[in-house]
Amino acid sequence: MSVQDEIRSGLDSSAAEQRQADAPGFVGRRHEIAQVRRILAQTRLLTLTGVGGVGKTRLARRVSELLPRKYREGVRLVELATIDEEDLVAPAVAAALGIHDRTPDLVAQLIEHLADKQLLLVLDNCEHLLGACARLAQQLLHGTSRLQILATSRQSLGVYGERVLPVPSLPTPQPGDGTRDIARRDAVRLFTERAATIRPGFHVDTANARAVARLARRLDGIPLAIELAAVRLRTTSVEDLVNELDERLEAPALSTGEVGPGTLARHQTLRATMEWSFGLCSPGERRLWERLSMFAGGVDVETAEAVCPGQGLAREDVLDLMMGLVDKSILCGAEQHGLGARHRMLETIRAYGREQLPPADAEALRERFIDHYRRLVERVRVDRLEPDQIDRLRMLKPELPNVRVALDLCLGRPGDAPAGLEIAAELWSTWLVTGALSEGRYWLKRGLALVPGPSVARAMGLWADGLLAHYQGDAAAAGARECLALARQLGDEKALAFAAQLSGVAALCEGDVEGGLAFLEEARTRHWARGDTGAVAVTLYLAALFAATMSPDRAAGYGEELVTLCERRNATLFRAYALYALGMARWEQGDWRQTEARMREVVAFWSGTEDRWGLTQCLEALAWTAGVRGRYERAARLLGAAHLLWEAAASSPTRLRYQARSHQECAERARRELGAQAFTAAFRDGTRLGLARAVAYALEDP
Repeated sequence: MSVQDEIRSGLDSSAAEQRQADAPGFVGRRHEIAQVRRILAQTRLLTLTGVGGVGKTRLARRVSELLPRKYREGVRLVELATIDEEDLVAPAVAAALGIHDRTPDLVAQLIEHLADKQLLLVLDNCEHLLGACARLAQQLLHGTSRLQILATSRQSLGVYGERVLPVPSLPTPQPGDGTRDIARRDAVRLFTERAATIRPGFHVDTANARAVARLARRLDGIPLAIELAAVRLRTTSVEDLVNELDERLEAPALSTGEVGPGTLARHQTLRATMEWSFGLCSPGERRLWERLSMFAGGVDVETAEAVCPGQGLAREDVLDLMMGLVDKSILCGAEQHGLGARHRMLETIRAYGREQLPPADAEALRERFIDHYRRLVERVRVDRLEPDQIDRLRMLKPELPNVRVALDLCLGRPGDAPAGLEIAAELWSTWLVTGALSEGRYWLKRGLALVPGPSVARAMGLWADGLLAHYQGDAAAAGARECLALARQLGDEKALAFAAQLSGVAALCEGDVEGGLAFLEEARTRHWARGDTGAVAVTLYLAALFAATMSPDRAAGYGEELVTLCERRNATLFRAYALYALGMARWEQGDWRQTEARMREVVAFWSGTEDRWGLTQCLEALAWTAGVRGRYERAARLLGAAHLLWEAAASSPTRLRYQARSHQECAERARRELGAQAFTAAFRDGTRLGLARAVAYALEDP
């Protein structure tokens, strides 16, 4: 094993130790848990408030682990710490709910989805998005009947009917407590648990009880401060640790404007503890802490090595320095995403690091950060016709919070806005496959507003926004016309090819099959001439799908060509979409056996990729083929299973040109043949299957 491998192994081992230490994770809070449960029985909105590091998130998560049985549709956690834009709050909620947003009005879609659901929505870390969280909470509660919201924030949301529960620090030992009583206090229990991971066998005894009690009181029982202090036991005794804290905490700490003498004192204690931890880091560790604070979604070693060096920090030192930050509990997690380990910072620690970053370092880091994620997005584009499409998607998903940071940095300066618009446009297929259409269009519209002049970046931004708009049911014909006019003005071959593609989709959606297919043929020719096979594949897919109901024979031809192209390039993700489009064309041709075979094959594939939108449409089509077979009970059950997923997407087959007629005919025939009562019973059975059982049922040999 090389030295580098040994260091990496040590880093992963240290992270594993940290992860194991965090596994128990929760100490005490019995009284607070009981309070939360009691208040939730009386109100629909409860906000847990308190200073950073006091344990609001852990308390909310613990409650969410204990309460799912109370809620028929369960508990959903929305992590807002990695989001900095108010307009992205609703998309984050949609993603947590498994909703593939297909309409421009996402809030209305959320309300429709949650209308009568008994569900607890946990909004974690609202303080930096307070206005957006308050507005969304108010809208959701007003538009639903059984939804409840549990929020965490450093201050209340200020919504009518909100109940607020301040989260106190952990109880600390009282003067005069004996050794046994000291050991039982929650602040001491947390310190002991964390200390035992640093120094195996550590426990409170008569020799150290007074020092531990003093330490817990000195840290005001703040969980994060206690955990940061416990790390110091690697190199010092409890007694020396208390003396160090005494010296540090005697210095006045800075205020952040939070009100209330108790709150201010606790915040000063936490800040002073972080300043102390920062001071105990080596100069290199401090620089790396500052620079890693840029990564909202965590970071792997390779990315840290690529982005963080410079201004006194050498690339070859990054591994050692990361290990030091893991040892000091500044970095934690080592979350596995299949393609490597990622390390993250708690939001309070990350915010402190951002404060310390010198302006000169911040400017250089900003440029490297943008450049890295611009190249990453280009390298792992999902719409390329390559065998590793699934791996590309899996690689990009955990990086999306960092990509958002890069987009925000670009769109925060006029000079970098074209780069931000290019990144947002290149992500079009990721926005589509992950169901984040509203977020994609948010970034695209923001970029288009900042790049008004004629440019290829604007043309591609108009193309991407227009394509996503059609999937949301927004015709956006004006955008297609502007895109085409701009491409012709520029005379750029890439822009002309994509503008023709968008114009074709717009024409097909307006019912102009000849005009639409003529544009798509032009787009295909131009894409082939440029050697962009991925764009050719997308063009064929759009032609096969959107023309199926109007010209099924031509649509089937496009579908067959696309399947052949995907198989030749071994592009498994594209092949699934090709089979789906071909299956829809075969259905319109009257070949239901081919439709059934294609849909069953695609269901088997998409069930492993978490593409709920694709699964919804496949289950719908398999209901039709069951109806043609005379299996009316099966058809009704599959319609019920699909209905649940349509509802989750706040959509309906009646809204899609290529689904509406067949859905209506299938439902009416099954109801007529079974009778209303039997149809309703089978349909309800389908809605109760759940996704996994619905997929298994769809794949049964009919």
